[in-house]
Amino acid sequence: MTKKRYPRLLGLLPLFGMLLLGGCKWTLLDPVGQVGVEERNLIITATLLMLLVVVPVIIMTLVFAWKYRASNTSATYTPKWSHSTKIEVVIWTVPILIIIALGVITYKSTHALDPYRPLESDVKPITIEVVAMDWKWLFIYPEQGIATVNKIVFPANTPVNFRITSDTVMNSFFIPGLGGQIYAMAGMQTKLHLIANRNAEMEGISANYSGAGFTGMKFKAIATSQAEFDAWVSEVKASPKQLEQAEYEALSKPSQNNPVELFSSYTPNLFQKIVDKYEGMTPGKPVKHEKKEVAGIDGVDTSSHSAAGAEE
Repeated sequence: MTKKRYPRLLGLLPLFGMLLLGGCKWTLLDPVGQVGVEERNLIITATLLMLLVVVPVIIMTLVFAWKYRASNTSATYTPKWSHSTKIEVVIWTVPILIIIALGVITYKSTHALDPYRPLESDVKPITIEVVAMDWKWLFIYPEQGIATVNKIVFPANTPVNFRITSDTVMNSFFIPGLGGQIYAMAGMQTKLHLIANRNAEMEGISANYSGAGFTGMKFKAIATSQAEFDAWVSEVKASPKQLEQAEYEALSKPSQNNPVELFSSYTPNLFQKIVDKYEGMTPGKPVKHEKKEVAGIDGVDTSSHSAAGAEE
């Protein structure tokens, strides 16, 4: 097959390539949670505003190329033309207005979608502590007293307060179906507040390259009814595995494509101990912690000391 014999067929190859992408999941454009919906709307709005410049430029490029082609002898020929005030006003005013609109929209939306800002809801939030490891995710439920590896379950229509750190290199915690992602860093605690508006099973990923097992560093995130969540918690509490110090040390060793693991209990204040073990090792001032607000076994907020540590 050559370009000379099949020019039309070769021209259709890009179209065939687009058809092959028809099976791709557009998770960011079909979110499950309200945060993801607002982020999707921001993406669409910003794209449409930018297209106000891109589309006319593409159209004018094609029109001008056709109108002033060499074979069009009727086109006006003005080789000494160099300035038009009307054109200058348009090409400067329109982009400036679009940039201003984008700036206002982005400023308002990014502050409204601040990952550290708790979500407004009449429902009591659930807290999940997240630890990035090589190459797996450890999840601790301080209020339920359980822990899991590579799987989280939470009730739909209930805010989820994630407290995030790392026991290895820097990583990024991301559930595309819920929206938002944030870094996991050793010796520091970041926060992320999300919610699922309906029951769904989603895939969570690492959004920051962290070594050989990066591609397999995935987890399941399942939003269920409150009754199903309570039943799942009871199932985990019946697990024979317990995440004591020795088990944690074994778990923290690098491994790839880890299966889901359920632990009926864990070492008290495990999350805070993981954060504290790196205190003073990071550049700058040591991370500050207020011990009275740690762990949240009784539903106590742990956010104040984490914000101070992360910002420093």
